[in-house]
Amino acid sequence: MSNVVLFMSDEHNPRYSSPYGHDFIETPSIQRLAEEGTLYRSAYCQSPLCLPSRASFMTGRYVHEIQTYSNCTVNLDPNPPSYGAVLAGQGVHTAYIGKADVHADGDELGFTEIILSGNRGWPGDTNHRRRPLMVREGSAQRADGYGPREEPFSGDLKRLDAAVEWLTQTAPGLDRPWLLVVNTGKPHFPHYVTQELWDKYPRGADLPRHGPECASANHPYARDLRDHFETDLFTEEQIRGLRRGYLGCVTFVDRQLGRLMEALQQTGAADCTNLIYTSDHGEMLGKFGMWWKCSLYEDSARVPLLAAGPDFPSGAVVETPVQHLDLQAELFRIFGARRPHGWHGRPLAGAARQPDRVVFCEYHGHGTRSGAFMVRKGDWKLLYYMEAPHQLFNLRKDPEELDNRYEAEPQRAAELEEELRRICSPEREDERAHAFQEAQLAAVAVEAE
Repeated sequence: MSNVVLFMSDEHNPRYSSPYGHDFIETPSIQRLAEEGTLYRSAYCQSPLCLPSRASFMTGRYVHEIQTYSNCTVNLDPNPPSYGAVLAGQGVHTAYIGKADVHADGDELGFTEIILSGNRGWPGDTNHRRRPLMVREGSAQRADGYGPREEPFSGDLKRLDAAVEWLTQTAPGLDRPWLLVVNTGKPHFPHYVTQELWDKYPRGADLPRHGPECASANHPYARDLRDHFETDLFTEEQIRGLRRGYLGCVTFVDRQLGRLMEALQQTGAADCTNLIYTSDHGEMLGKFGMWWKCSLYEDSARVPLLAAGPDFPSGAVVETPVQHLDLQAELFRIFGARRPHGWHGRPLAGAARQPDRVVFCEYHGHGTRSGAFMVRKGDWKLLYYMEAPHQLFNLRKDPEELDNRYEAEPQRAAELEEELRRICSPEREDERAHAFQEAQLAAVAVEAE
C-alpha cells in the first residue's frame, strides 16, 4: 500500500505556475510534478475563503452543511470528524503540519500527530456583516504589503523543516501506511519576499490584462468586494508591487515542494509515496480590480492540483472538472479505507472518466451582500447569485469570463440550475447562512459587554 504526502499552500492561483501556462514564473518543482504525474487543469475548492475551504476538505461535507460560512469561529460545531481521524481509525498513521484554520483547533481533529498547528482562534474574523454590507475602513492600506523583507518566510520554513525531519526520521520507522499533510501560509498576502526573489521578477511588476473597466468587474458582487476591501484606492505602483511580490511568494512555495521531493528521494520512499500539491483557493491578483479571493470567478475559485507517485499515471493531463472533495476521496481510495456515509466527492481516477460530471462551489463570506453558488459542468459554468443577476460562461471559448451568456443560453442556464438544485436549495441555504452569521455577531457583542 502506498503512502501520501499532501502539500497544501494558501491562496495560489494555478495560472501563476508553469504547468498552467505562465510564461516566465519559475516553478520547476511544480513542473516536475506535472511531468512525472497527473495535472488536473480544472480543479476547484469548495469555497474561496480559508476557513470554509479547509473545513469542507477536512470533513468531507459542503460548507452549507457544516455552516462554516466565513472566517469567523463563533458557534462552529467542533464535532464533525476529520479525514485524519477516520483514516487513523482504519490503521493509517496521519500526521498534520501547519495551518489548520478549520471548525476546531488542530489538536482536536484526531490526527495521529499534530505538529506546529496554526489555529485562527476565537472569534476569528468578525467583519462579515452583509445586511447591511460592511466596508473594512482603512483596508486600502493593505496595498503596501509587498516588497523585500528580512526573513519573510520564517514561519513556513519552520513547518517545512519539521516536514523534512518527519520524512527522514519518523516515516522510515513506521510499520503501517502513512499520510503526511504539510501546510504553508504562502503565497497568501502580504507579498513580502527576500531580496533575491524580488530581484528575480522585475517583469512581474505588470498590470492585469483585464481590469476594472470590464463588465465582469462591475457585476454587483464584484463591486461589493471592491468596495468592501477599498481596492479601487490601490495605486498603480501598489498594484505592480503586489503582483511582483506574489510571483516571488509562489517561487518560494515551489522550492519547498522541491525540498519534500528531495527528502523522499533521500529516504528511498519516493517509489512508494504519492506526492500531491494543491492550495486552499486562488487569488484574483488585481483582475477585474479585485484582490485576494471571495469570488467565484476562476482566478479565485480554481486551485492547482497535481499528483505523482505509484497511484497516478505519469504525464497525464485531466481536463474534466474536479473538486477538493474528490481529492479527499482519493486519499481514502489510495489507503483502501472507507469514507463515512454522506461525505461528498468521488476519487480522482473515477471522476476523470466522467466528462459531464458536476462540481460545486459556494460563497457566503465577507464582502458580498448575499450568497452565491457555482456549478461547473463540461465547458459551462453557472454563477447563481441570490441578490444579483446570474452569470453563465463557456470556459472553453471564454476562459477569462468576459462574456456572460446567461440571457443568450437559457436552456444551458436552466440545465445547470437544475444541477445546482439537486445539491441544495440556494434560497434556503442563503437564509440559513444569514441567520447563522447574525447569531455569530450577536454572540460576539454579548461577549464584549
